[in-house]
Amino acid sequence: MSDKQGKLEYFLVREFDMRPQIPVEQFDIFAEGLDHPEGLAFDTDGNLWAGGELGQIYKINSKGKVRTVATLGGFNLGLTFSSRQQLFVCNFKLGALIQIDRSGKTIRSWERAGRYRLRNPNFSVFDRQGNLYFSDSGAFKKNDGFLFVLRPNGKIEQLLSSLAFPNGLSLSADERTMYVVQSTSDDVLAVPILNPGQIGTPRVYASGLRHVPDGAALDAKGNLYVTCYASHNIYRVKPDGDVSLFAEDLEGTMIASPTNAAFGGANFDEMYFANLGRWHICRARVGIKGQPLANQR
Repeated sequence: MSDKQGKLEYFLVREFDMRPQIPVEQFDIFAEGLDHPEGLAFDTDGNLWAGGELGQIYKINSKGKVRTVATLGGFNLGLTFSSRQQLFVCNFKLGALIQIDRSGKTIRSWERAGRYRLRNPNFSVFDRQGNLYFSDSGAFKKNDGFLFVLRPNGKIEQLLSSLAFPNGLSLSADERTMYVVQSTSDDVLAVPILNPGQIGTPRVYASGLRHVPDGAALDAKGNLYVTCYASHNIYRVKPDGDVSLFAEDLEGTMIASPTNAAFGGANFDEMYFANLGRWHICRARVGIKGQPLANQR
């Protein structure tokens, strides 16, 4: 890492409560018949959008009715809406970050960050200024992943390198901290944002998140919810870094290799989870308010 990027700081792993706070029976199937969904994003009309493993873009209404809007090819991972309600799709088989409108028309695609050819764009998140932060996971267990930022002018800049398969991202409400899930080190980094495109010294914010943490979402109180692909569970990390088991599915049928998470519902207090191991999106009506994203404010 460069001096700008800083050195990674580590601290001791804390023991945490392994009793799930929410029983799996509190989850239900919201929508089904999807092709191994990964990414999730709500638009301002309350529709949930999801991606499929053959590049499908799905639009799901509040009743759970699924419609295929487009098929991009490749394999869609993270989905993120801009403030103008345009959808940005991370597609790892195409090695591209793709911008589409809500009719499914492709507007623009990025395959390079300078001389670097994107290999595994995975997830993205907007700030209020229109900067799009996104992870490129690199190769599994090679610690060669990146954190990039796409500027409103279309230029991509590198922020971090040598990451352990960086995956899901969440930006704090004050936009001073970016949380970066590292799938192959079972942890989450907290990256200080000094100003858009300039970061401070990253540190390990939560560790021991077994196994293969994937997606992350923040609630209105700053609690971070982290999905774990290989163990069919979800952790909650409090603002002080305290970790607890939020939910688990020992059979892996309702919560099945969960990837991305999103808050939605009429009161914005329901949690939705994509399940890469199955064909459905599940929902938990937990009464926990989510933190609005850039397109929902």
